[in-house]
Amino acid sequence: MTDPTISAVIAVFAGFVLAGLLAVPYIAASYRRRGELGLWRVLLVFGFLVYAMSLWTYTLLPIPETTTAWCAEHAAGHLQLRPFQFVADIGREQTGTGIRAFLRNPAVQQAVFNVALFVPLGMFVRHLFRRGFAATVAIGFAVSLFIECTQLTGVWFLFECPYRLADVDDLLTNTLGAALGFGLAPLLRLLPGNEPSAPPGKPRPVTARRRLLGMAVDVVSVILLGTTVAILTTLLVGEPDTVVTALIGTLLPAMLLLFVIPVAGNGASFGQRVVLLRPAGPDGGKPALWRMAVRFLAGSGGYFTLLTLASAVNSGFEPLANLLFFVSGILAIRPQGHQGLSGLIAGLRVVDVRELDDVAEPSPVSVRARPGP
Repeated sequence: MTDPTISAVIAVFAGFVLAGLLAVPYIAASYRRRGELGLWRVLLVFGFLVYAMSLWTYTLLPIPETTTAWCAEHAAGHLQLRPFQFVADIGREQTGTGIRAFLRNPAVQQAVFNVALFVPLGMFVRHLFRRGFAATVAIGFAVSLFIECTQLTGVWFLFECPYRLADVDDLLTNTLGAALGFGLAPLLRLLPGNEPSAPPGKPRPVTARRRLLGMAVDVVSVILLGTTVAILTTLLVGEPDTVVTALIGTLLPAMLLLFVIPVAGNGASFGQRVVLLRPAGPDGGKPALWRMAVRFLAGSGGYFTLLTLASAVNSGFEPLANLLFFVSGILAIRPQGHQGLSGLIAGLRVVDVRELDDVAEPSPVSVRARPGP
């Protein structure tokens, strides 16, 4: 593969990793600020993460072997402080006449690339972060300055010497690109889902996608918490045996996120809290303790319990765990109320947590009808 291809692959892979790490906080923030997630907005945010990783790979790659001999040979020429030097470079490298020859000029291509590289930054800053022109230009300048300083210092002195050129013209053209991106940002408004379908505080329908998203957050959160606890335990006291690993890496995180948090709160698991859902008992309120215990064992809690038994006792429990996982997902999609297997068994329905706010908030008519003192 060529170096640009390698950089692109690394940028996309790093974007996926960063998106995975930030997924749960982003989902929670989106539901609280916008009242919903929005598929196109998620794709746009993911595009921003990939773009940010692209800037990172462009700054660092390709990395030569910065040995002492290499540094001695390339000791000079890592800093260019003359503004608009690229204009002279264009004249020096021009080899023909006409627009086609001009566009083939390497100095022209480099200048155009430096402008185009920061156009997406200006668009993202204006559209996603709602910043004005001055702030967008300042952010573009600051990011470009950080890149140039990174290149000038050999990635902040991690390498023996700089291996990329720090150029004041890059600073100017990058900032120009951010300014142009600000002007082009309204094009992103053509994408659907830019504005929420209702005010953030208004309840939304309980959909299959929302239910599955909450279940996915539960599963991922249990795995991440369990992995973190297992690593810390190994670092502090050494590698535990299989039974202890299964308990602290699977069952205990599942009980915390899927049972303790619901019992201490409004009955919602960690994932349901992220997507603003909650289970409701027959009376519409917080479910009884026994119903939450049944829901835990018949849902994601049962899945992780079976995985724990599979790891600690007998691997024959793993097919049962997979079957429970599959059936729970299907029943979260098909029934109209999206109760899932655990909700059907425990006699619970799933509602938007903001329904409580609507019920608690008195209507203007009732306020006016209230008798005076």
